[in-house]
Amino acid sequence: MVTLDDVRSICLSLPGVTERLSWKQPAWFARTLMARMWEDDVLTVKSAEREALAALQPDLFYWTPHHNRSPLLLLARLEHLPPDELSELLRESYRLAGPLPPTV
Repeated sequence: MVTLDDVRSICLSLPGVTERLSWKQPAWFARTLMARMWEDDVLTVKSAEREALAALQPDLFYWTPHHNRSPLLLLARLEHLPPDELSELLRESYRLAGPLPPTV
């Protein structure tokens, strides 16, 4: 099972990502929010494939009415998330969050 420590490790390994609390939960930011713990074992990420992922794996992926206004936001149940998918999800979310431009 994927843990909060796994999420934190991958997020903070990406260039320019910082961690801070959002709604009293750990959250990671590139230019904008890229990931946040929604509940203890539920992770919020951004995905351009939200509809397809939730349709194919509803026990793993879903969203709530709160997320309807943001069509990229997707919730993932950590207990069902394979570790190799976690990295892929977080890297896509990082890309969609707009990583910081390189410094000169």
